[in-house]
Amino acid sequence: MAAVIVTDGRVLACERSAPPEAAGKWEFPGGKVEPGESDAVALARECAEELGVRVKVGARVGPDVPLAHGRAVLRVFEVTLLDGDEPRALEHTAMRWLAADELDSVPWLPADRPIVAELPALLAADRPA
Repeated sequence: MAAVIVTDGRVLACERSAPPEAAGKWEFPGGKVEPGESDAVALARECAEELGVRVKVGARVGPDVPLAHGRAVLRVFEVTLLDGDEPRALEHTAMRWLAADELDSVPWLPADRPIVAELPALLAADRPA
């Protein structure tokens, strides 16, 4: 489960700190769905834990992406920050807001790359007038 947070034509990307094989790679914030949770509840919980923000979960972004170990899929949703909350890197090494022309400036985790390909149109639709 992952969140695409878009503000002013930019998407939030987060740099992994662990495990060692993923450290230094970039991803969309999120995590696992716990037993009894819906996708939306899990994503809201993960955004609170990782970024210290409250969010409203919106539409799906891209297809399900099979994860390398083959036992799960990455499912991504567009989310909106609530009440002026500002994300903080609570579990990541760093965060960056990336415009469409900056999407290739970070080394994405393999599972996130198919979602990155979906973003230019979404980012263009969110640009301020």
